[in-house]
Amino acid sequence: MGEGQGEGEDLKMTYLLKLIWMTAFVLLFNSCASDAPYPGNAAVAVWDFDNLTPGTSAGDDLGEALSSQVIDTLQKRRDHPVVERQRLLLAMEELKLGSSSLADEDTRLRLGRLSGARLMVFGGYQIIGKQMRLDLRLVEVETGKIIKAVQKVSPASDLQGWLNSARAAAEGLF
Repeated sequence: MGEGQGEGEDLKMTYLLKLIWMTAFVLLFNSCASDAPYPGNAAVAVWDFDNLTPGTSAGDDLGEALSSQVIDTLQKRRDHPVVERQRLLLAMEELKLGSSSLADEDTRLRLGRLSGARLMVFGGYQIIGKQMRLDLRLVEVETGKIIKAVQKVSPASDLQGWLNSARAAAEGLF
């Protein structure tokens, strides 16, 4: 072996090491590039929000109106497709579940999986004194892990404020 061959192998080894380091850097950079814990196009299902106000009757429930504001906000954003309620109802029929079964969050997550949702928005509201408090949480369907939670407060007598709070909470989740 001559001296020229040793230098050529050193250059190849140097090139190979640089290539390995560059590849490792790119892989590390790509894994850190996104701060979102879920893909931007993940489908979202939104459940009607629970009325958690002590001593209220079912007739006082505005959970559907509040959740509709969240759905509307998400649809306008267009970064996450929203699973239609009809798909959730079909999944519920497929599992032969009654509406009382929906009180269990695990059951709702199963319905989300069947309907194609990767994320779900759960929430509740309550009126205490002169304030209405709205609590929303974004949950990963596969693991049940809460990704983010948001709380908004508005005057109890201001229905438009409630709806605005629901829209602001939806923006806060994403």
